[in-house]
Amino acid sequence: MIFKKLILILLCTITTTVFSQDKTTQPPYLKAGDTVAIVAPSGALINKEDKIEQSINLLKSWGLHVVVGDNVFKVYNHFAGTDDERCEDYQKALDDPTISAILCARGGYGTVRILDKLDYSKFRNHPKWLIGYSDITALHNQMQNEGYQSIHGLMCTSMQDDLSEIKETISTFKDAIFGNPLAYTLEGSEYNRPGKATGELIGGNLTLLHTMLDSKTSMDTSGKILFIEEVGEYKYHIDRMLQSLKRAGYFDNCKGVIVGDISNVRKNTTDWGSSVEQLIVDALSEYDFPIAFNMHAGHEDDNRAMIFGRTVDLTVGKDKSTFVFEE
Repeated sequence: MIFKKLILILLCTITTTVFSQDKTTQPPYLKAGDTVAIVAPSGALINKEDKIEQSINLLKSWGLHVVVGDNVFKVYNHFAGTDDERCEDYQKALDDPTISAILCARGGYGTVRILDKLDYSKFRNHPKWLIGYSDITALHNQMQNEGYQSIHGLMCTSMQDDLSEIKETISTFKDAIFGNPLAYTLEGSEYNRPGKATGELIGGNLTLLHTMLDSKTSMDTSGKILFIEEVGEYKYHIDRMLQSLKRAGYFDNCKGVIVGDISNVRKNTTDWGSSVEQLIVDALSEYDFPIAFNMHAGHEDDNRAMIFGRTVDLTVGKDKSTFVFEE
């Protein structure tokens, strides 16, 4: 009898341990007096000093302190400094226990070049929020695989002369970093696939998700809800990436898909023959998970914040869809 009890206790301990390992860690929400680091892990910030200044002023107006990476305004070919310089700023922010959030100045291209140089050992002792989108998807993937939540949202280059034009972008960003509830109601779409799902929200830019395939920064989508957005691609290339992800088993155990902005779709000399929404529905036709269109997130001015790694309850209908981030 004692032996059976010991076995039961051991099994419960193992189950609890596995569950805790599977659950992502939430960095502490920000509060007045906390410090945000602005870094540029991707493209060069040529003539963007005013955007950085606007971002600093916005964060300060919320009672936050701001530090700017030493190499943010450097230019090396396409990038905001050499790989080592961009890595240095990001690594310093990861390691610094006084930093509560890392705000990426812009996307573009370049983050993938520093991924394998990064060390998260000190970060684990003092987790902090990573904030950004587009090329920053590569870092979101890495954060997800490290077991930490991150924020898909506003970057410094999102700033505009009239901030009222990006009111929802800013207000949802503020809600996300300060821990206010996040919930969205999306406009309906004839392309929606109705259904309900609950799972961790992951994803980002489709090109970057495709780029991460078969690498240690490719994400496990099992039991999760995938968000995708894209900009400046041909329809055939969007289909190619979806087909590649599908062949790699990316959607096999996925719980649902939320589609953000697919912006500035390029025109090919040969017409694709359907809308980009129909393209996505067709590519995912053999799966039965819900698909929701019309999320305002991606490469448009209205870019609403989402917490990757956080569990969401998704309900999709033809008339509307909702998804609510669990507390």
